[in-house]
Amino acid sequence: MTAPATSAPVRADGRLSDQLRPVRFQNGIAPHATGSTLIEWGNTRRDLRGVTVEDAVPRWMKEQA
Repeated sequence: MTAPATSAPVRADGRLSDQLRPVRFQNGIAPHATGSTLIEWGNTRRDLRGVTVEDAVPRWMKEQA
């Protein structure tokens, strides 16, 4: 007698091999940036993105003219 075939093996955290880890976005993480987001997937807290907005033309653009 043979064992029944399974469609996909299960990982240690219970996900199937074709499933992604849960992804979470946490906005407003950097208090002094105009906008910021922390990106988490599974137990990984990896990407912190921050944005600052200025109403002036950057110096390098002024020097091009």
